[in-house]
Amino acid sequence: MTGLGRFGVKLGLVRTHAILERAGNPQTGVRGALVSGTNGKGSTTAMLASILRAAGRRTALMTSPHLASYTERIELDEGPISEADFAAAVDTLRPRLEGITRDLGAPTEFEILTCLAVSYLAPRCERFVCEVGMGGRLDSTNVLDLGTAVITNVALDHQQYLGDTVEEIAVEKAGIIKAGNRVLTGASGPALAVIEAAATTAGASSLWRLGREIQFESRWRGWQGSELDVSGPGFEHRSLRVPLLGSFQASNAALAVATAEALGDATPEAVRRGIEAAHWPGRLELVRRGPDVLLDGGHNPAGLAAIAGDLARLRAGRPLTLVFGMMKDKDIPAALEQLRAMQPTKVFFTAAATARAERPEWLAKRWGDPSEALRPATAAVAAAIEATPADGMVLVCGSLYVIGEVRPGLQERP
Repeated sequence: MTGLGRFGVKLGLVRTHAILERAGNPQTGVRGALVSGTNGKGSTTAMLASILRAAGRRTALMTSPHLASYTERIELDEGPISEADFAAAVDTLRPRLEGITRDLGAPTEFEILTCLAVSYLAPRCERFVCEVGMGGRLDSTNVLDLGTAVITNVALDHQQYLGDTVEEIAVEKAGIIKAGNRVLTGASGPALAVIEAAATTAGASSLWRLGREIQFESRWRGWQGSELDVSGPGFEHRSLRVPLLGSFQASNAALAVATAEALGDATPEAVRRGIEAAHWPGRLELVRRGPDVLLDGGHNPAGLAAIAGDLARLRAGRPLTLVFGMMKDKDIPAALEQLRAMQPTKVFFTAAATARAERPEWLAKRWGDPSEALRPATAAVAAAIEATPADGMVLVCGSLYVIGEVRPGLQERP
C-alpha cells in the first residue's frame, strides 16, 4: 500500500476527484453522513454506524487513522475488509492512478486510501458513514456529498494547516457542508457562529445544534459508561445505555442519535441496540485489570482535557502512572499542562515508531522528575505496569500511533 502513494499532507480534492472519475464516480447518489470535528468524530461515527446496522441498513464505515491495520479504515457492516479483498481493491485501483502523478502531482497515501475505500464500499452499502481526516474543506473525503454533514466540535489542532484561531479552523471544518445538506453540530461559541453562517451560505436544508434543537441529559455510571436521554425535532429517546467510557461520550452519542433520526433510520429499538453495541477502540478504553490500564488516543490538549474529570473519578485517589507520547506538530506545552493537572505518580515518556514523534528524552527533560524516557512504546507500557501497584491505574495517552503499537499486547478484556 505504502508504495502507491506519498506520505505527508497535500490538501485539495483535485487528485481524489480525478481518480474516482476514472472509477466511474461510485460515490454518486450514496447517502449517509460525513463527520468532521476536532475531537469525538471517531466515536460519533462508530455509534452512528452501529445504530444504522441495528436498523437493518447495510452500512459502510470509513475512518482514520487505523490502530494496527489499514483494513480497519474500511468496514462493511460489522467487520473490516478482509486482507484478500483489500489487496484486490488495491490491484483494481492501481491502473486508475496511471498519469495522475504526471498530470496532477503524486497522490498521497490518504488520498489513495480514500479512493480505495469509496470505490469498494459505495457500491455495496445502503448508508455510508465517513470520518473526515483533517479539517474538512480540503480533506480528500470532502469529495463525498452524503446528504448529511456533522461537525462534532472545534478546538485548536493542526494549526499549521487549518489556521491559528478557532474561527479559522471552524471555516475548514464547515467546508464539508453542501447545498441541501442536513447539518448537525455540537460546536459552541465563535465556532458555532461560523458553522451557522456556512450552513446558510451553502444552502443547507436544516441545522440542528446540540443544546438547542437537540437536547440531551446524561448520568455518569462510572465503569459502566453513562445513561443518556436525548430529544430533538420529532423524536425522544430515554435511558439509553452508552457503554463507551467518558462523560464526553454523551454528546457524541446524542449527535449520533440525532444524525440517525435525520437519515430516517432511528427506530427506538435500533437506537437502543445500536448505542449499547457501539465499540470504539483507543478512546478511554479499559484493556487490563490489576492495575487498570486505560488507553486514550486523544492527541491534542482539548482531547486530554476531556478525559481529565472522568479519569479523576475513576481513579478515586489511587496511584496513577502515565505513558505519554505525542507528535512533534502538536501543542506539547499545553498537553503537558493537562498531564500535570492529572497529578500522576510517575510518567514514562515514549515515542511511536514514526519520524513525526517527539523525542521522549526531550519530553522527560521538559517534565522533570519523576519521569523516564523509554522506547519502544511497548517497553514503556510494560515498565509502567511493573511500577504501578495492582490497585493502581495506568493511562497510555497522547497519540493514536502509540495506542496502535501497544494495544495488541494489552487486549485482555476487563
